[in-house]
Amino acid sequence: MNMDKKFHNLVSTVVPLPIENIDTDQIIPARFLKATTRDGFGENLFRDWRYDANNEPRKDFALNNPVYKGKILVAGKNFGCGSSREHAAWAIGDYGFKVVVSSFFADIFKNNALNNFILPVQVSEDFLAKIFTAVEKDPAAEIEVNLEEQFIRIKATGEKEEFAINPYKKTCMLNGYDDIDYLLSLKGEIEAYETTRPFNF
Repeated sequence: MNMDKKFHNLVSTVVPLPIENIDTDQIIPARFLKATTRDGFGENLFRDWRYDANNEPRKDFALNNPVYKGKILVAGKNFGCGSSREHAAWAIGDYGFKVVVSSFFADIFKNNALNNFILPVQVSEDFLAKIFTAVEKDPAAEIEVNLEEQFIRIKATGEKEEFAINPYKKTCMLNGYDDIDYLLSLKGEIEAYETTRPFNF
């Protein structure tokens, strides 16, 4: 169990990325997949959108705009489509994001995100538009994400919406468990069961 990976309630400003169909090659281009550890991918998150051909930051891109910051990335519909590379989740987490909000996630990306302690929060298209509007009006607008009660709220307006999550993944996120940690957490129950189970030889 990793205490730093426990997720309960997060209140943060957001980085808005109102672009649909963001695929994993845009999140982390294939040429940066040579590393074998999970560290260092954040510096190349959205590399081809963040930098021009001369390796200069594009001032009009959200991640390069100093008014946008926070641990929540809010993106358009169909986030994480394309290849199944887990590096996309690694890059998002290494950059510092704890939550990604979208109106639809590719299934493989969603699972990769959860396995790396990044919470994908799927909302309705209407609520997603409300978040973008709130941030456009005030870049310092805060969003609350409550995993225990499974809701997301726009702090300025009080508007909120519930979101779904697999119960097993919720347990892992709340406790900072990976799959092995989860099994170890059941050690006492498993041992108790084994003492009562009849053995047939």
